[in-house]
Formats: sequence, structure tokens, C-alpha cells
Amino acid sequence: MARDYYETLGVKRNASENEIKSAYRKLARQYHPDRNPGDKQAETKFKEVQEAYDVLSDKNKRAQYERFGTPGPRGSRDSAGGPGGPEFQSGPGSGGFQETDPNQAADLFRQFFGGGGGPVDMDSIFGQQAPRRGRGRRAAPAEEAEAEVTIPFTTAALGGNVALQIEGRELSVKVPAGVEEGQALRLQGQAPAGGDLRLRLHIQPHPFFRREGKDIVLEVPLAVAEAILGTTVEAPTLDGARLRVKVPPGTGSGPRLRLRGRGIAGGDQYIETKIVVPAAKDERSRELVEEFARLNPQNPRAGLW
Repeated sequence: MARDYYETLGVKRNASENEIKSAYRKLARQYHPDRNPGDKQAETKFKEVQEAYDVLSDKNKRAQYERFGTPGPRGSRDSAGGPGGPEFQSGPGSGGFQETDPNQAADLFRQFFGGGGGPVDMDSIFGQQAPRRGRGRRAAPAEEAEAEVTIPFTTAALGGNVALQIEGRELSVKVPAGVEEGQALRLQGQAPAGGDLRLRLHIQPHPFFRREGKDIVLEVPLAVAEAILGTTVEAPTLDGARLRVKVPPGTGSGPRLRLRGRGIAGGDQYIETKIVVPAAKDERSRELVEEFARLNPQNPRAGLW
């Protein structure tokens, strides 16, 4: 295999899902292109981190990777920086299934294309059986195939083109804006046997945006003084712009400020505030906080229960 995904994320091989997700988010923030403009090394590292997370965050891909050293027959990377471009290959040196191990190939196809525990006819999966000739008979219609691909969060939200490799062929797929996790795109005549290819989409998580339908939520940390006195913060948007947002005095954790039309396909973006409370570093700091509490009495739990 080209690299150790566990080493890329800096986690142990028995790491939990939460540990893998936490390591990914930390590294994705560190190497995100928005924070490292023009840094090719950081861009490469960001793509490696995304590739590692795509495999290790998926139970099937992770099991396949640990067993065979590859996330499966769709383990090639697409041009958007994520792994999972559909690739159906056979034959020595192709990077796919090897003719010398048909049992392994059959096992892989059961996992990714379904089927019971019985024998697997590799030709019939892609409709590659030779048509029978005879009076009154027609060639069987080409069968459909299904593959999976992981696309960046921003591509799913804003739309764009994704380049794929299918049996050595370059294929550019136009992804419409607003596609959702698990949604399928039908590509007519693009399956290896000439039938239609159903492309199942998976969306990479974003380092700091999260999606709620057509809306986008950005969590913005505030210092205690900023929350009390009010402030102005600079907030990134999906299209790469940065907007200055005014936070009113007395803002608490949880309230949302709306940026109209900055979401997905006409949705909105919300700035969700989160107050970060420091510990008192010395006795003087404690005295000032106590004095503030005396001058500004407050019972935030009044009337709750």
C-alpha cells in the first residue's frame, strides 16, 4: 500500500471512531487550504488526511484496508482530493483484482455489490457473458453497476465537476449543487459492460462547517469579554468570502446570527456562538470576577424547573 492511513492521522490501529474523527478534524484545520494559501505541501497533506479519514471512518472500507491493505476496488482517488473513485479492473498489474486469486475477487464483490455466500460469476456481475446466438433470440441487455465516490463538502454544497477513472477511462461527472449523503447519480452507458452506472455519493465532513438541510452552521467561539461587551467577528462562507458579523452585547452560548442566502441552493448560513470560559489565573482575577458578579446579579436557572 502507498501509505499507512493510521500513521497519516496519527492514531493507533485500534483507535475508536471518535478518536479518528477528532484526529481528522485537528489535522484538517491545520492543513486546510484557506489557512495555507499557496502552500502546496499543506495542500498535499490535506488531501492525504482526507483520504485516510474517508477509509478509516467507514467500517467496510476500514475492514477491507486492514485485511487486504486496500480500501477495495474503488480505492483510487478522484481529482477532488478524496478516494473512492469507481474503478473496475482485472488482470495483472492493473491495481484491481488479480487473476491469480479469484476467491479474493469474489469476496470483494460480495462486500461491495451484494450477494450471498455462494459462488460468484465475475463475468455476469458486469454483464460480460457472450451473447447467445440463435433464431429469435436477442442479446441480453447490459446490466447496471453501482460504485461509490467521496466528494468534498464544498462540491456537494455548491456543485462542480469530479474526475473519475473507470477501467482506464477518464470520466468527468457534473455534481449538481445541494446533493446529499447517499444520493445516487445515474450515468447512462458508463458501466464497464455498457449499461448504466449508479454512482453513490459520500460527502467528506468539513473542518468547521456543518450542514442542516439547505442551511450551513458555523460555530464561532467568543471570549467572555466579547460576549459581555459585544464584538465584531470575521466569518468564512462556503464560497470563500469572509464577512464581518456584529455580535451584540450580552450574547450567550447557542444563539444564532443569520446570514441570508449564504447557505446551499438559497438556504442561509448561521453563526452559532459558543463562549469559551477561562480559569482565573490569580487571586486578583478572582476578586474582579466576584466583584462583577456582585454588581451584576444573575440567576440563569430561574424558572427552568
